[in-house]
Amino acid sequence: MPDVEDKQSKAARAAHIKLVRDLAAVLNDTGLSEIEMESGDIRVRVSKTAQTLAVAAPGPAPIGLAPIPSPAAAPLTAEAPPPARAAGDLVKSPMVGTAYLQPQPGAPAFTKVGDKVNEGQTLLLVEAMKTMNPIVAPRAGVVAEVLVTDGQPVEYGEALVVLA
Repeated sequence: MPDVEDKQSKAARAAHIKLVRDLAAVLNDTGLSEIEMESGDIRVRVSKTAQTLAVAAPGPAPIGLAPIPSPAAAPLTAEAPPPARAAGDLVKSPMVGTAYLQPQPGAPAFTKVGDKVNEGQTLLLVEAMKTMNPIVAPRAGVVAEVLVTDGQPVEYGEALVVLA
């Protein structure tokens, strides 16, 4: 009987490793920095920070996987300060998707730095699940900075444009 259990635990471990690798591939393909999946009593979170990959599982580790130290126990690394940003209100992405600065390839951009915009005017598009979602100016102002490039993957809450 121990051979059957040992084969099952090896198969479960192989399945968990494949799941982690598949989730890591999704991160690389989409440009996301973190992804989490839950199925039954197994929960896996894969995140990308400073070119490292971390996997965390709450509670006891799944069969055959060693527990991972909590983020508080991880050594601190020096990070570069964020780039200087123009003063103003941030327009953030309401969803995960791909940012597009123009309505179609080859067309002029919706807006550029220095443009005056009105409340409700389209600043850019975020494509999510094959749907183009206009991101509009929450108020009238001047585009002080565009923080994304055309075709760049964006995350929920990521700053896209600075309005002065």
